[in-house]
Order: sequence, then structure tokens, then C-alpha cells
Amino acid sequence: MNRNKILIVDDDELVCTSLKKALVKLGYETEVCVDANDALDIIKRFEPDVILLDIYLTKLNGLDLLKEAKKKFNHIPVIMITGYSDVNIAVKAIKYGAYDFLLKPIDLEQLNFVIKKALENLALRLEIDKLQEILASDKITKEYFGPSKKIQKIVNIAEKLAKSPDTTILLEGESGTGKEVFAKFIHQNSPRYNKAFVKINCAAIPRELAESELFGHEKGAFTGAQQKTKLGKFELADGGTILLDEVGELSLDLQVKLLRVLQEKKFYRVGGEKEISVDVRVIAATNKNLEDEVNNGKFREDLYYRLNVAKIQIPPLRERKEDIPFLTYSLLKELGIKLNREVEFVEDEVIDFLKNYYWKGNIRELQNALERAILLMDGNRFRIDHINFLVDKFDKENEVINKDEFLLKIPSNGIKIDTVIKKLILETLKITNGNQVRAAKILGLSRSKLRYRMEQLGIEIKKNIA
Repeated sequence: MNRNKILIVDDDELVCTSLKKALVKLGYETEVCVDANDALDIIKRFEPDVILLDIYLTKLNGLDLLKEAKKKFNHIPVIMITGYSDVNIAVKAIKYGAYDFLLKPIDLEQLNFVIKKALENLALRLEIDKLQEILASDKITKEYFGPSKKIQKIVNIAEKLAKSPDTTILLEGESGTGKEVFAKFIHQNSPRYNKAFVKINCAAIPRELAESELFGHEKGAFTGAQQKTKLGKFELADGGTILLDEVGELSLDLQVKLLRVLQEKKFYRVGGEKEISVDVRVIAATNKNLEDEVNNGKFREDLYYRLNVAKIQIPPLRERKEDIPFLTYSLLKELGIKLNREVEFVEDEVIDFLKNYYWKGNIRELQNALERAILLMDGNRFRIDHINFLVDKFDKENEVINKDEFLLKIPSNGIKIDTVIKKLILETLKITNGNQVRAAKILGLSRSKLRYRMEQLGIEIKKNIA
């Protein structure tokens, strides 16, 4: 198993020796550089996963070295270390691309925590780079959906169902959960992959034109049909796959005609007398519960059972929070290209907030929020203030800050200070519904300090903490 590599750049040999000894004990492969002029060459040769860089170097300013390192090795996270508490310097370091900023004397537990978070960030960025290659080829793979066990289990089911060329599949899920992407994934992994994939949004077409859109029409079939014969979506999809998006919006009379196509693979164009046969795999998608629609008389029961040969329930984003960092980075990449605004770094506070947000509109809402945030940025670093519009909305919807007087009862037989701190953090997280940004603000801590304390005390990051 390859060990992660750490490069220490500090002209104080004693600091380098002690840090190296400590990091080696923690399982890292470590190298030191006491001459800043050699740093770039050592980075190229050693290929570290993380760099620890002192700000105040004798021969070269650490911030200047940081800028050069980020130009040539932008993917490597750099953690700045210094013996001087200077807010302006810290702000500059972050602006120039530093991952984090630590003060001497270094707390080894906190250092190890920050290194681990930096490595997680690096691994995520590498995953996104692979994803970009996939996107460029227009091929949707399993990795596209996110790494969580929950979503990957569903993807595996979709992949198995895709192998059958004819099985009708019903995709159910809230708006914005990615039903169309699942449909494309199924098509691409089916024997029909080299044929057409045709989508029709049943909710977006006028009722009087819906039949024509699905099945086509003959010239003169109705007012406005003066052009030559028009092919419908089913004919265009012949041999391939058709996605009936928002199928629950179809009128009852059109549901009857759709049922016949599913049963017999035949239909008539509007105004036509010739029966047309098609070989099409149908995938239907809906944000409604079709079983409830059947019970309410709004959807035909026989059609429901024809569509529901195999059903895939796609979970909302709030139920797969582990995927949010991955989706955030991948969407930022796509939007960066679209808007010509590259985002090089996302602060942990942003990711923590996004993971705790409710996302009623799911992935689509996340994408829209990120697009707005990019347009508000004045640099290439994504900070929490770039999504203040979400933070304000979240606060208004969750007015749960407890303004009661703080009471602390110490048992007569004593209590450990760590127990008190853990209880205090848990109670604060309960008040903020798991939002760590707000919890840190209430406790008067920096976000990174709260995160470190939570890790140290074994506090899991959850929403709706009870």
C-alpha cells in the first residue's frame, strides 16, 4: 500500500526534524526542504500529496513560493505554517491558493486532521478530473452519479435492467433528481446503445398536440397540419429508446393510445390510415406517485402496470449527502467551462453548508445555486459568503436558535472537560439542525476549530441531531 507523501518546506532545521519525525510516526512518507530555492525542484522530483510551507523563509518569501508552486503544481494542497498570528498574511495565503493556515507551535493532532482533509480534497479533485474525461466522451458511467453506497446500489440495479432490450422501466423521483441521466445510462448500457435515444416531456406540450408529438400526423390531419407528413417521437426512436418524461401528465384518452403501443408495438399517425409498427424500448419517468394517481382516478391502472414492469426509485439529494461534495465539484467544472470562470478551490465551510441544506429542487437546484455563486465570485476561491443567498434562506426557514438562559449543572462526583465540550457541541448542532457554519458562529469558534474538535471527540456529522 502506497503511503501519502508530505513535503515540509522550512528553513528551521529543528522544526523540519521534529515535524518529519512526528509525521513518519503517523504513517506518512516525508521529505524536508530547508532551502526554499530548491523547493520547486524537490516538488517535481518527490511529487508530494501535501506541502507544509512556512511563510517566513530567510531566502525567499513563503507567499511568493506558494504562488509559484500553485502555478506549476496547482493540484497539490499547500498548508501554510507560521509562528506569527497575522490575519492579513493568512488572508493573502488563502487568496494565493493555500488550503489552510496553521500557527506554531503546531498541534500535531490538528495538523494530522488538516492533512487528512486536504488528502480527501485531493482525492475528490482527481475523481472529478476523471469525470471530465467521461463527460467529454458523452458516455455516462457509474462514477457519474456519485460515490455513495445508496446511489451506487441503484445504479447497479439500473445497469442490470439495461441488459434486457425490451423491459419497460419506470423511474420515480422528485424533480431534479436526475431521472433523464438515469434513462440515458440505461440506454447506453443496453443492446440498443447504437440506436436513437429520444426524449419527450409530456408536461411541456399542449394537450391538443400531444398525440401528434408522440405518433406524428398526416398532412391536413388538423388545422395547422399543412406541411408534409410529420414523424412522431415513437417513429424517430424506432430501434432505440424513448423516454416519456413526466408521463403522469398525459391525458386519460392519450393514455389509452399509449397502452396500445406498449401492448402491440403499433399505432396510427393522426389522420392516418396505415398502421405503423415500431420496435422501441420505453422508459417512463415521473415525479408523481403513479399508484396514488391510479387510486385518485387520474392515471389508468392497466397502463400503470404496463409501465411498472421494473421500477427504480431515485432518492432525493438530501438522502444521499455523501454525494454532494462530488456533485458540487463536477458541476463547478461544467459551469466553469460554460461561464469561463474556473473555480480552483472550495472552502470546507461551503461543502459543510451544502451538505446540510435541504435541496427541495435536488441536483437541479444545486446546479442553479452554484451557477449564481460563480457569477458572484471575485476570484477563483469559493467562499461561504458567495452563497449568502442560501444561508439567509436557510436561516429564515430554520428559526430555531435557542435564546434561553444557558444553564450548566456539574455533578457532585465531577465530570471530564471533554464530556462537557462534547455535550455543548452536540446541543449547539441540535439547535442549528446540524449546520456547522452556524454552530461555529454560536460557539465563537472558527469553522476549522469546530471541525477539529468534532473529529477529536468522535462527533458524527449529522442533520437533525437528537
